[in-house]
Amino acid sequence: MMGRVTLRNLAAHKIRLVLTAVAVILGVAFVAGTLMFTDSMNKQFDDLFSSISEDIAVDVRAEKVVGGDDDGMSAQPVPASVLETLKGVDGVRDPIGNVTGYAAVVGKDGKIVGTPQNGPPQLGVNLTESAFYDLTSGRAPRGPAEVVIDEATAEHGELAIGDTTQVVTAGPPQRMKIVGLVDTGNMMGATVTAFDTPTAQRLLLKPGYFTDIEMKSAGPSEAELRDRVAAALPPGLEAITGTELREEAQSDVAEIMGFFRTFLLAFALISIFVGAFIIFNTFSMLVAQRTRELALLRAIGAARAQVTRAVIGEAVAVGVVGSTLGLAAGAGLASLLQTQMGDAGEGGLTLTANAVFWSYAVGIVVTVVSAYFPARRAAKIPPVAAMRDDVALPQRSMRIRIALGSLLTAIGAALIAVGLAGAGGNPAVPVGAGAFGVFIGVAMLAPVISVPVLRVLGAPAARLLGAPGRLARQNALRNPRRTAATAAALMIGLALITTVNVLGSTMRASIDEQINAQFGADYLVQAQGAGGVNAEAQQRVKDAPGVVAATPTYGGEVKVDGKDVFYVAGDARVITEAARLKIVSGSAAAGPADLMVDEDTAKDRGWEVGAAVPVQFPDGKTERLTLSGVYSRSDLIGPRLMSQEMHLRHTLNPTVDIMVVDTERADAATRTALESALQGYPNLEVADQASLKEDARGQVDGFVTFLTILLVMSVVIAAVGVINTLALSVIERTREIGLLRAIGISRRQLRRMIRLESIMIAVFGAVLGMGIGIAFGAALQNALADDGLGVLSVPYGTLVVYLAIAAVIGVLAALWPAWRAGRMDVLKAISTE
Repeated sequence: MMGRVTLRNLAAHKIRLVLTAVAVILGVAFVAGTLMFTDSMNKQFDDLFSSISEDIAVDVRAEKVVGGDDDGMSAQPVPASVLETLKGVDGVRDPIGNVTGYAAVVGKDGKIVGTPQNGPPQLGVNLTESAFYDLTSGRAPRGPAEVVIDEATAEHGELAIGDTTQVVTAGPPQRMKIVGLVDTGNMMGATVTAFDTPTAQRLLLKPGYFTDIEMKSAGPSEAELRDRVAAALPPGLEAITGTELREEAQSDVAEIMGFFRTFLLAFALISIFVGAFIIFNTFSMLVAQRTRELALLRAIGAARAQVTRAVIGEAVAVGVVGSTLGLAAGAGLASLLQTQMGDAGEGGLTLTANAVFWSYAVGIVVTVVSAYFPARRAAKIPPVAAMRDDVALPQRSMRIRIALGSLLTAIGAALIAVGLAGAGGNPAVPVGAGAFGVFIGVAMLAPVISVPVLRVLGAPAARLLGAPGRLARQNALRNPRRTAATAAALMIGLALITTVNVLGSTMRASIDEQINAQFGADYLVQAQGAGGVNAEAQQRVKDAPGVVAATPTYGGEVKVDGKDVFYVAGDARVITEAARLKIVSGSAAAGPADLMVDEDTAKDRGWEVGAAVPVQFPDGKTERLTLSGVYSRSDLIGPRLMSQEMHLRHTLNPTVDIMVVDTERADAATRTALESALQGYPNLEVADQASLKEDARGQVDGFVTFLTILLVMSVVIAAVGVINTLALSVIERTREIGLLRAIGISRRQLRRMIRLESIMIAVFGAVLGMGIGIAFGAALQNALADDGLGVLSVPYGTLVVYLAIAAVIGVLAALWPAWRAGRMDVLKAISTE
């Protein structure tokens, strides 16, 4: 019998439950889309690496001394003489030397094709018979003036076979003729520029060297051949099997995609969390409106458990339908994400059992859990209540709610403080748990907070708009629990968006302060991409009119006390002045075997000036450097500064990262002279203090915008919640609305009343959320003050815009409920029980 009751209730409340299902659909779509997208990308990478190295039995490369050298482009090279040695090893077939490095192609518009910064790699390679790409048109390059590029690069750069274009590498730009095109398959957006082997060695590595040497097997197993090859190798080189090579590549990608999946799923869970408030609110209102009906069921013999199961049954149905539609919407979202990946997203969509399982699990479980407490309240309705005209669900005391809400808020704040203080473990866990606790706690306290806040927010409407304004405020205050539950959904989304914007504004202000305090040079010349500033460009900078001095700086990675660490290398005196380093002890008069570190590093290591520091370089050699100076923290230089001589001694193919330029006068004419000197180098740019700030702000703004877009989903779900609550409230107040119409209130005034009520609820949620967001942002800034976020900045202008957007959300959310209320038949509304 109760099963039929459940089905009847579903049929009787289709619109209400459809609105509830929207929250489930949107939340599940985010989860399903994330899982399908990352599963698809993982499969594409797996297929790519399998196809690239499927014929490789053994690969020879330099031993990895420093962990960062596993990218194949900065690792120590393999002498070409090793290739001849390997040809004599029994079982080795077709050994081939590979050359890999940085190379980019300039398109017809004079700009580099691709995205050199924070984008897919721009690969320069030697064209070999075992290459992972196929020559589809033209021929292989022959000689130093010919090149082959991939088809996607040719299309994006509007280039064709026979064209002469500029190729940018670590050396001077080369004018080369395109003689062929290759199909790289799905290379995830990477560009490929291929030369013959001697040209590739000269431009990308060093004559007489390879990045690695791969070979096939003439019979022995991979492991057996690996051991034979390893026995013939000189010190400093290692042999690994093709299987190990593929597993390494897949493991690296899996780690990156795993982080990306966790990142997106965090936002999906936020959307689901917001949706749970809506589901809880909807079922609470449905139960409240059906109190007499449920009491009659109890009166005719239905047990409490049966009533509970009836309501839970409705929740399961909503969860199943919402999960199914959410899974379909997730496929669309995953496809959209793939299109944003450009060439990297052309491998098709992969649907796995993992995505299906978690979509239904999340959708159904969240819906059922959210509906459980309203279901229990429904079961507690006494049968005798069916005989009364004024049936109402009993309300719990606010004292328990206030006490529990305060406790959860305090515990949440404490967990956030522990996480931000870095008291061991993964800080994301206590911070996430703390934020969850704060949201739940504030949501429980919201009914108490709502009364004074809504009185203030509603005062202008009540005074200026007459009866509709007064009625709207009274309606919002009539049921503080419901109003708070509706506003809480919007509160969460806007709290997180506000936190992100406060953090972004703080980062911009802190970066500006750092550049003002630490940037002492007139100009910097830096490269876009991995090519660096080549020797010819360095000389042009030095010869530019008005330039007094131009000093190269380098970056590298070494091993200190068994840990991989980064450093900057160059003329210590010049860098000290350019970065306005404050010397705490020792001096900046660093010799070739000296090292300078910041205060934190010296303190953590227990080093003092004069200490001997063993440093192991990527070439495997170890030097004992003398600590010559300690300086205050510098975000521009970092914690370690080494001499240029030491860096060059252990780097086979050094790359200048930045040129520090001092001039007679830092004015427009000098900058124009520098830019003119570098006109033939499309990968180099001249930066001063203002442009550095602008670039930094652009990166921060992009990051903030990206996070805000991800959080908008939760705001959309919250808007659906406002619509749902108002629609159910209009149904609940049918008779009241009829009486208002009967005593003379017009349809226009009625719609205005509902719009104002919606605006008050939305603005209340926004005010609550932005208050929490500012507190979260201030806590983050305080915790990260020593890590570069020294200036707290609250973007009040942006927050005012968000408050206005919340009011607009309130207006839009009220359109349908207000329209429905205005169309009610007065007589039928009055006669409604």
